[in-house]
Amino acid sequence: MKNFLFVVLLVFCSFHVCDAQQMDKSLFQNYQTALVIFNRSSGEWTESDPALSQRLLPPCSTFKIYNTLIGLELGILKGPDEPWYQWDGIKRKIEGWNQDLTLREAFRVSAVPAFQGLARQIGAERMKKFIEQMGYGNKDISSGIDTFWLPVPGKPSLLINAKEQVQLFNKLLDGQMPFSKGSADILKDIMQWQTTDKGILYGKTGTGTDEKDQENLGWYVGFLESGDRTYVFACNITGCDKPSGKKARE
Repeated sequence: MKNFLFVVLLVFCSFHVCDAQQMDKSLFQNYQTALVIFNRSSGEWTESDPALSQRLLPPCSTFKIYNTLIGLELGILKGPDEPWYQWDGIKRKIEGWNQDLTLREAFRVSAVPAFQGLARQIGAERMKKFIEQMGYGNKDISSGIDTFWLPVPGKPSLLINAKEQVQLFNKLLDGQMPFSKGSADILKDIMQWQTTDKGILYGKTGTGTDEKDQENLGWYVGFLESGDRTYVFACNITGCDKPSGKKARE
């Protein structure tokens, strides 16, 4: 992990001298990979595979970025480190979910039950309104208020592609979304993943599973600050060996 941000910076900062065809595809570990990066300083886009950048997929837990913002904006969530999620006592396979959590902790362990409860508190009407205002993907939340961002066999889903993820985050950083600066600042705080003397990496993973609960989709979405430069990115992976958010981040 200590060298991870250094590697990311080397890859990102070299994009001004290489195009997608010159990328080191061994970084993708044989996954079908859509990696989209926008350099906010130069306005330059880089895509590893333009066709894959357009494929529509469920956002999985990357939607927690916007679920969080909506909860903060409505006052349901108060701050990153105040008591929030009260564990219902149901033992789940991810140990980090089996306890009371603050917003920061719930975001870090991607606690699905916590954010499902938040979505129910927001309600379908208010959720739909925010998604319309944001212009999020295909805007479809018809599969259920606490499942619409997840792949559910036999049901429609909210869908978005990698390039749209980057465009949305650009709008957020530009202050062009229906959220206050205070809400955006709290999100940025809890999204911080790693800091070194070379910069700060912010991100959120997302993992999709099939009807057998096997991992079949990985997302990693966020941005990188290095000196006076900021890069917004979105990556999704499929195929190969159990793609997941963790593997997309790696």
